[in-house]
Amino acid sequence: MARQRFGNDAAWYRDRIPFFRSSDPTLDDVYYYRWQIVRAHQRDLGGKGYITTEFANDVSWQREPEASLNDATGFHVAELRWLRDRRFADDYLDYMLSGGNDRHFSDYIAASVWGRYLVDGDAAAATRHLAEMRRLYDAWYDHLDWSKGLYWISPLLDATEYTIASIDASGGKDGFFGGEAFRPTVNSYMFAQARALSQLAALTSDDATAKDYAARAEAIKTRVQQDLWNPALGHFTDRYKVNNQFVTYWQPIRGRELAGYAPWAFDLPDDTPAFGAAWSHVMAPTGFRGPAGLRTVEPGYQYYMRQYRYEGTQPECQWNGPVWPFQTTQVLEGMINLLDHYHQTSVTRADFMQLLRQYARLHYQDGRLDLEEDYHPDTGRPIVGLARSHHYFHSGFDNLVLTGVVGIRPRADEVLEVNPLLPSRGDPQALSWFRAEQIPYHGHLVAVTWDADGRHFRQGAGLRVEVDGREVANTPGLSRIVVALSRAENAPVARPINRAMQLDRSGFPKLSASSGAQPEALHAAVDGRLWFFRELENGWSPEGAGDQWFELNFGQPVMLSRAELAFLADGKRFDVPDTVRLQRWHETGWQAGEWLDVDAPGVPIVPNGVTNLTWAPVTASRYRLNLHVPAGRQIRLVELKMF
Repeated sequence: MARQRFGNDAAWYRDRIPFFRSSDPTLDDVYYYRWQIVRAHQRDLGGKGYITTEFANDVSWQREPEASLNDATGFHVAELRWLRDRRFADDYLDYMLSGGNDRHFSDYIAASVWGRYLVDGDAAAATRHLAEMRRLYDAWYDHLDWSKGLYWISPLLDATEYTIASIDASGGKDGFFGGEAFRPTVNSYMFAQARALSQLAALTSDDATAKDYAARAEAIKTRVQQDLWNPALGHFTDRYKVNNQFVTYWQPIRGRELAGYAPWAFDLPDDTPAFGAAWSHVMAPTGFRGPAGLRTVEPGYQYYMRQYRYEGTQPECQWNGPVWPFQTTQVLEGMINLLDHYHQTSVTRADFMQLLRQYARLHYQDGRLDLEEDYHPDTGRPIVGLARSHHYFHSGFDNLVLTGVVGIRPRADEVLEVNPLLPSRGDPQALSWFRAEQIPYHGHLVAVTWDADGRHFRQGAGLRVEVDGREVANTPGLSRIVVALSRAENAPVARPINRAMQLDRSGFPKLSASSGAQPEALHAAVDGRLWFFRELENGWSPEGAGDQWFELNFGQPVMLSRAELAFLADGKRFDVPDTVRLQRWHETGWQAGEWLDVDAPGVPIVPNGVTNLTWAPVTASRYRLNLHVPAGRQIRLVELKMF
C-alpha cells in the first residue's frame, strides 16, 4: 500500500503512518495526500530536531531562522500524534515549548500536548514542559479584560484577518489591522488550555495547581456562555474590545461567523437545546453552507466576499466569506464532538460525512492534489493562489478521518473507545466498508474494520476492533465499542542528528558547488526541507551535463558514516544522476590536500525518494558529493543529509 501510494518515497510512510482504505476512493486519496503534506512540512533542524512548518517555503512573517509559525500548531500536533514514529511530535513540542512559541498568533498548545497524551499515554513527555506551558498561559493575561473575565485579540493575531470585527471597526474601508474583540476562538483556546493544564498537573499529583486551573477553565466557560452567546443570532459571536467612531466597546458584531463553532471543538458549551440549535446554520444554503465549501461569514453580511487586500494584482488572505481549511477543520472537529456525545437534532452523521467529502474535494485542482490557502465558496477555486500557497499545512484532515470516520475517541484512562460517525447503511453518505490499521494507541497498534454487509472482507457484517493483531471486540452494527486496554511501553524515540543542515545561511556548513552556486540554491539542498511536489521548487541544480560536485565545509573535523540523498525526477526536465560518489578532504599525511573517495558501496539512485549511502566512519572537515549528470537532462538535489 505504501509503494502504491508514495512510490519510491514509500519507506518514510511504511513504518510511520496509520493505513486507511474505504469504499470512497476520494476520501482515501486525500487521506494519503495529507500524509504527504505532513511529510513535506517536517523540517529537520539538525541538532534542534524536527519542527512542522505551515508554509513549505519562507514567508516574511515567520519566526526566523527556523521558519516556524504557531497559529496552526494545534492542527499539526493533532495529525502528528497518530504517527508511530513519535519523534516528530516530540521534537516539535520540545521546540515550541523551549522558546519557539513567540505568541505571534493565538494557539492552544497546552491542549495539544494533552491531546497527544490521550493517544500515546506518555505522561513524562506530556508533563516535562509543564512550567513553560503555565508561563505561556499566564503571558496571555496581557489580553485579558479583567472586568469581563474574557480574552480579547485582533482578528489578524487570531490568524483571521478581514473578519466582521476588523472590517466594521474600519467603517468598511479595510480590516487587516484593528478590530480587537472578545472572540469565541481565543476564549475557547484559553479554556482548553486551562483545562489541559489542570489535567497535566494532576498527572504530577499537583492537586493545588490542578484545582486552580480547573477553576480558571470553568470561569472562562461561564463567561463565554453568558456573554459571547448572542441570543438574537443564536450563535457565539465576537464583542468589541475596541471603541471608536464605528463600533462600541462590548457591542456584539452584527453577523454570524464560522468561528462561532470553535467552542465545540474544545467541548466548551453545555449540552442545551439553545446551543445545539446553532448548528442549524452550518448546513443552511443561506448560511454557512456554500456550494463548494463552508463560508467563513454568512452571505448576508454587507462586506461578504469584498476583496480588500492584494499582493500586486493577486488577491490576498481574507476571512469575510472565503472557504478556509483552517476553520473547516475546526468546525468538523466540533461536529465530531457534537455527534459523539451531545444531544441535538440540528445536524446528523450524514451531514458530517457530506461536509467531510466536500472538504476532501477542495484538495483537487484540475485533477491534481494540491491544497491551497482559501477558496471561493461557490466554485471551489483557489482565491489567493500565490506561489507560497501550494500544499499548505494550515489545517487538518487525517485526524478527522481517524477520530470521526474510524471513530477512535482518545482517552486518558486505560480504555479503547471506538464510535464511527457513519450514517446507517443505505444512506447516500454511508460507507459500505473501511479498514484502518497500524494506529498507535497507548503503546499498542489498533485496527478497526467496518463491513456493512460482510461481503467486502468476508469476515461477517459489522464493526471489528483489533489490538496488536488480535480481535478484541465486534458488533453487528455501527454502535460504540468500549474495551479495557492497559498501557504498554511506547517504542523509544530515536534521534539521529543531521550534521549537514544549514540553518543560518552565513554559518556552517559553508557550501560551494561546481555550478549553479547561487547561495539560495545551495542552501535549499541542505535546509532540512524535503518534498517532491512539482509546484514547489526546492534544491540545487547544477548547470549542464557531465561531472558536477556539491561541497560542505564544516569548519572543523566531523565524523560521519551515513548520508541520505533525495533527487527529483519529473519524467521531463529532471532526472537522477548516472552516478554519485562521496569524497572527503584529506588534511594530514602524505595524501594531505587531496580528495579521497569514501568507501560507500554503490546503490541504485532513487528518483523521488531517498537514496541511502553508508560507510565505515570517517572524519574530515570537508565533504564533497560528486555527480555525473546525464546528457540532455538536469538534476535537482532536493536534500542532502549526513549523519
